[in-house]
Amino acid sequence: MPETLEETPLQKKQPAAADETPLEFFASICGVLTLGLFALTFIFQNFEIPSGSMLNTLLIGDHVLVDRVTLAPPTHWAPFVYYRNVRRGDIVVFYKPGEPNMFLVKRVVGIPGDRIHLRNGVVYLNGKAQVEPLAVKTTDAGYAPYRDDFPAVPASQGYDLTATWALELPQHIAGEDLVVPDGDYFCMGDNRPYSLDSRFWGFVPRQNIVGRPLFVYWSFITGEDQIDKTSGADRVAWFEHIVLHFFDQTRWRRTLHLIK
Repeated sequence: MPETLEETPLQKKQPAAADETPLEFFASICGVLTLGLFALTFIFQNFEIPSGSMLNTLLIGDHVLVDRVTLAPPTHWAPFVYYRNVRRGDIVVFYKPGEPNMFLVKRVVGIPGDRIHLRNGVVYLNGKAQVEPLAVKTTDAGYAPYRDDFPAVPASQGYDLTATWALELPQHIAGEDLVVPDGDYFCMGDNRPYSLDSRFWGFVPRQNIVGRPLFVYWSFITGEDQIDKTSGADRVAWFEHIVLHFFDQTRWRRTLHLIK
């Protein structure tokens, strides 16, 4: 004889779930927003890539999520958080030396104690030529002595150097190499011929490093000159362009693209 399902005494006594009050709903929303704001302020931060200095690793119009914790100075109040030192090959977001309001993103080529020089655009690290499959070394940019044979060519023959770096550079040259001092890093863009990097404005101090980009969460086809369009009318026009072309000009294949 088949068994029948019967209501248990526990089921009989269980009251119906109470409806959430407007105040409780508002408190829940505030809690979620507070946690999200904390994460975006102290743990993660989003950035847009405005130039082609990191092509083809990062494209103009990539929107990336940056981890602000892993490369931060260790703290005693959060021993459970994973920290590590900056490594060669890391892509980092940092404040540009001498311009504390400008963020840049480059790849770490040299760490403290490293000896670096370039010959015809090839990086030599501690005396060994580096094989850099991610670095773009196009020939259409022509040959630039200071840029491609750094630091053998005097700063006086360079271009776009900051005045501070032009004075400081000779102090760090030993033989044919530039020696990275303690607490500093030598960073370069992957698009070597078109990157204004440590060759032009100097070392990146450890305290300037904000974090490392993890992945692209959205990528939209963007012109290289968009960064120069800063007027109110330009911003409104760009917003309208995004709304109209969100679907056909979003690079969908780059969504959640890991950055290495």
